[in-house]
Amino acid sequence: MSLSDPLGDLLTRIRNAQRARHAACVAPASKLRANVLEALRREGYIRGFSKEELRKGVSQLRIELKYLDGEPVIKEIHRVSKPGRRVYSKIKELPRVYAGLGVSILSTPRGVLSDGEARAANVGGEVLCRVF
Repeated sequence: MSLSDPLGDLLTRIRNAQRARHAACVAPASKLRANVLEALRREGYIRGFSKEELRKGVSQLRIELKYLDGEPVIKEIHRVSKPGRRVYSKIKELPRVYAGLGVSILSTPRGVLSDGEARAANVGGEVLCRVF
């Protein structure tokens, strides 16, 4: 099955799994998806993830979701840059998500970073998603 927006699919799987109160969810593996999940893990929005090989050349990511007092840690997760409309931002023009309570995930020349890490590295890039 081909997807036109694999990252959007990943975010939707996470959103749906948390609404259903699942402990974990799975998604097809790719480098971009793994890098975005690593940024979410560093920011504390998910417990972690692991790559499982189904058969030779085909693997999936198992994402362990995080809850606090029975409520999902991720309240909102939205795709910003889509295949039909790419959104790029200079670091000085990058808006804060909910006055700094949330994060934006960016694809930069230094890899996939959260907005705080991008500000520290002073690099801009494509705004992939917003998480609160």
